[in-house]
Amino acid sequence: MITTAELSPTVADASNHSGVSWAAIFAGAAAAAALSLILMILGAGLGFAATSPWAHEGASAKALGISTIIWLLLTQIIASGAGGYIAGRLRVKWANLHADEVYFRDTAHGFLAWAVATLVTAVLIVSMLGNVLSAGAQAGAAAVGGAATAATAVVGKTDADPMGYYIDNLFRSEGPAPVTDDAATAVAGRIVARAVANGGALSADDRTYLAQLVAQRTRLTQAEAEARVDQIYTEVQQDAQKAKVAAQEAADTAAKVAAWTALWTFIGLLCGAFFACLAALFGGRQRDQARWIDVDDAAYVGRRTVHTNSAPIR
Repeated sequence: MITTAELSPTVADASNHSGVSWAAIFAGAAAAAALSLILMILGAGLGFAATSPWAHEGASAKALGISTIIWLLLTQIIASGAGGYIAGRLRVKWANLHADEVYFRDTAHGFLAWAVATLVTAVLIVSMLGNVLSAGAQAGAAAVGGAATAATAVVGKTDADPMGYYIDNLFRSEGPAPVTDDAATAVAGRIVARAVANGGALSADDRTYLAQLVAQRTRLTQAEAEARVDQIYTEVQQDAQKAKVAAQEAADTAAKVAAWTALWTFIGLLCGAFFACLAALFGGRQRDQARWIDVDDAAYVGRRTVHTNSAPIR
């Protein structure tokens, strides 16, 4: 238990001074922020080492999630505890104060050290994540651009010409005119893409025209060509629906991951604040138990040490 400190002449006017030792707080915050950064970098390295791009290799997503939560808690406990202890141990000695006031001030110093360290670490993390996300966005944009280019080449540049479907209708005749396979593929792609984008079935005119295109190039009858058009378009609708469901599931999973991440981050920060205050109390107790040794006491201790270590006189 922390005892009430005795009043000394050098701190007789301590009641007129601030009870906050900012130097100790910033020292503890610097130590906590540095430890947090080091431990997070170490955790990221261990996480990358445990993952693998190959299927059924490396740690599973569940194992990585659990290990991330545990590492986050350990990081907060270790870094915040160290910062709080330093803040409590390095603060000035408060003379002639009740033990309850000393407890409160030590707790406040630990909490302030944790708060400053958390803000500094948050700024560093946001800066690092901003650079990483920027690089990832550029890489993703390049990948999407490459995929879009490939898809456009396959469907005959349908997306590159949004008015292509309407232009085709201007020159549509009773029967398909003899055109190259690439031109026919482009026309069919624009018709199917528009129908899928509208989320409905093919119109009667589009269905008939597609069947005529198919019959012209496959030597099928009109009825057989219409049946093939219906079959292919049904497959296109099913694939589009599957892609939509997969996107919704991915968005739902991302929302759940974000929610759990925020929840466990809050718990980790709460644990960090608690252990920072607790460690500051412990460091403050050790600080109050320390005793200054003036010159006379030091000479007395030195004489006792020499006499103890000297050999007996015979």
